[in-house]
Amino acid sequence: METLTFPRYSPDDIISYLRSHVLTGAEARNLVKGDVFGNPKPDVLHMIYMRILQKVYGIRLEHFYMMPVNVDIMYPQIFEGFLPVCNLYIHMERLLPVCRVNDFQIADVLNPKTKRTARFLSGILNFVNFREFRREVYLELQLNYKSAMEKHQQLETANREAAMKLEKLNTVPVEHQAEVKQLTDNIRELEQLLRQDYRRKQTALQEVISQKKSDIAESTRKLNELKVTMATLKEEQEQLKSKIVESPEELKNYKELMKETVEKLKKSKQEVIEKYEGYRDLVEVLPSCQLEVQLYQKKMERQGANVERLASVLSEVRNLEDQLESAQIELKKWKTDEVPLKRLVTAKHEKLSTAEIRIKKKREDVEQYKQTVFEYCNRVQEKRGAVYDKVTAIHKEIQQTKFKIQQLNENAEKEEMKAKEIYLNLKAGLEKRHDSLIKTAETYAASREDKIAELKKGLLRVQTPGNSS
Repeated sequence: METLTFPRYSPDDIISYLRSHVLTGAEARNLVKGDVFGNPKPDVLHMIYMRILQKVYGIRLEHFYMMPVNVDIMYPQIFEGFLPVCNLYIHMERLLPVCRVNDFQIADVLNPKTKRTARFLSGILNFVNFREFRREVYLELQLNYKSAMEKHQQLETANREAAMKLEKLNTVPVEHQAEVKQLTDNIRELEQLLRQDYRRKQTALQEVISQKKSDIAESTRKLNELKVTMATLKEEQEQLKSKIVESPEELKNYKELMKETVEKLKKSKQEVIEKYEGYRDLVEVLPSCQLEVQLYQKKMERQGANVERLASVLSEVRNLEDQLESAQIELKKWKTDEVPLKRLVTAKHEKLSTAEIRIKKKREDVEQYKQTVFEYCNRVQEKRGAVYDKVTAIHKEIQQTKFKIQQLNENAEKEEMKAKEIYLNLKAGLEKRHDSLIKTAETYAASREDKIAELKKGLLRVQTPGNSS
């Protein structure tokens, strides 16, 4: 028992702790180190043990002087002086195994020794300190539990009250049942009307949606047609660009021709206007000239349309020239930016090559790490299998030991039953023996009294003849 699970306290620490935490009043003041250590006094140790038991288990002082009721004792007068010591030993034998002290004996109460008492008291003080520490935590938990239970009860009562209120609200009184029925009928009628209105609106919306869909289909068709026309116009524009880019001399010639045609048209227009004014004067006089005038009007309209087309073509030509100039400027810019872009591309290609090399290295490292991890996992799996085998073997041993313990318990129970039977038989035999002894004593006393009476009679008889002589 030298390898303890609790610290050894010094005698001064033990005495100070007993004075401050265990004993009170005159007992604490009169306690001296020599009463416990050196030459320990049994009375002082009994008092200390009793106070510790009162603190830990709440045992009263009168319980140490009470006779056990569950045991039949023939002559209780014999146990009066030894009863406090016996009860103290029984309670200490129950306390000290909890304090990790398993070798307490009756001699430690009757004839205590210094080293053993110091070990016992250090174990008891360690347990008392642990008990006080855990008792605070337990009391806090108990308070929290009580508060939680009170809250739970309050919530249950509130829940019950709410359930009662709900029942009251759900139950319709007899007076208002007719009104409730009318209201329910009205609500059903309103629901039906709302459903019909909803269906009607839904059908109208579906019709509108279908019409919108048809409109969207037409607009998409028109949009597709416009896209086709745009594509054709773009193709024509590209053709014109190619023509413009390919033959600038032709473009200049075409411009000169267009300018000449515009001048001719302007001149013809002026001539036509003059003729028109002359003809307008002659219309009143010559109605036969109306057909010619109408023809001239048509020609004038055609010439106006041609002029408008020519203006639009000129505006397009100007736009194309502007686009050409902007495209040439952009081409120059692109040519200037081409060299640094090529450098950037080469630098990016170099970076990509270096990054690919790094990725390859990382992949190789990852594969090596995976291989090491797989090897480690395999080792761990092997170790796990070995541990599992060991655990199964230990589990089997535990089951076997449990089975053996169960057999031993059964054998112990059987032996205990046999011992009880033997005890009962011995008890019955002793009672019979006591009864027989009482009967023999009574018969012996009766026979003795008879013999004494006979002797007295004989003495009287012997005395009477002597007197007469």
